[in-house]
Amino acid sequence: MDLLDWHRGRLSSRRLSVLLKHLPRDSNTVRALHGESAEWTLTDHLLAAAVDHLAVANWMFLSVNRDEDGEAPERPQPVPRPGEDVEDEAEAVTERAQTTPEELRQFFR
Repeated sequence: MDLLDWHRGRLSSRRLSVLLKHLPRDSNTVRALHGESAEWTLTDHLLAAAVDHLAVANWMFLSVNRDEDGEAPERPQPVPRPGEDVEDEAEAVTERAQTTPEELRQFFR
């Protein structure tokens, strides 16, 4: 398909619009418009969320069941998402979960 056909009148604007809307994710045009996030599908985002939730659940389990004199486990870092700064996401996760390990231990007693 030659884009000059649009200027020549052999390709309608509607057809050109349909072609552009349905470009594959790995096309240069989609990458230029959406950046790295174009490579992530809904499945990829859901998988990353599932991994993050599982890591937090394991961290909470370890925090509650650890020896009181032992060192508290380190909070897990979220899976980096495209287009997001890793430090900003870590701060956002920390702000969302303001429960301390001590509060968790008290809750589950």
